[in-house]
Amino acid sequence: MTIDPDDEKNIEASKAPLMEHLIELRSRLIKAVVAFVVMFVLFFYFAKDIYNLLVIPFEMAAGPDAKLIYTAPQEFFFTQIKVAMFSAAFAACPVIISQIYAFVAPGLYKHERSAFVPYLVATPIFFALGAMLVFFLVMPNLLHFFLAMQQSKEPGKAQIELLPRVSEYLSLIMTLIFAFGITFQMPVVLTLLGRIGIIDSQFLKEKRRYAIVLVFIVAAILTPPDVFSQLALAIPAMALYELSIISVSMIEKKQQEERAKREAEGPGA
Repeated sequence: MTIDPDDEKNIEASKAPLMEHLIELRSRLIKAVVAFVVMFVLFFYFAKDIYNLLVIPFEMAAGPDAKLIYTAPQEFFFTQIKVAMFSAAFAACPVIISQIYAFVAPGLYKHERSAFVPYLVATPIFFALGAMLVFFLVMPNLLHFFLAMQQSKEPGKAQIELLPRVSEYLSLIMTLIFAFGITFQMPVVLTLLGRIGIIDSQFLKEKRRYAIVLVFIVAAILTPPDVFSQLALAIPAMALYELSIISVSMIEKKQQEERAKREAEGPGA
């Protein structure tokens, strides 16, 4: 691979003593924290409205009479704090990621920087896709399953009714969003590893059976202990694994074409 002399000069110019790197790192961290705090204050003001949006899957499953409760005076207040923190972390992601990139970019060659940017963009997009799957498909069906376990009051039977606590409902949906969001990073991570040559498509194909076992183990750990949640995470994860194989294969084909082009142009190219 031919290194652009301008890249060499830029990297040499970006070299700095350790103290300067630490000062820059501190500056980047402060900006990321400030972005999170600003988003937290903003979203805390709208925390109740955001929580009402998160309750929509429960309303879809339970109908217009859906009802949640809280059993401690401070419970709903702390639930709103969690909602604000969760929302702020997601909203501040572009700033946090851009600060990380700005810190490491001076040490990368130009072609490495251009290759890295698409993955920074893809990370929040794939996380959002996982969250949307939870919101529109997994949670409504999961709650339908749990609501079907209710028992009407009959002679010899006590009435058993599902009345979720606001904190427990938030914990459930946040856990699922986090689990699906992280799992949906699989194509991003595997494609990046394939691009830098750590893995290849043949390796992914050979390890498919181990990937299936690992996916189901991760699904069992990250989701509630019911079959539907585990399958709802495991099946998309396996589809994403297959997508990763295709993506890595396309990168390998492109790299082979570029290598053949350089060889055809001669050693001076």
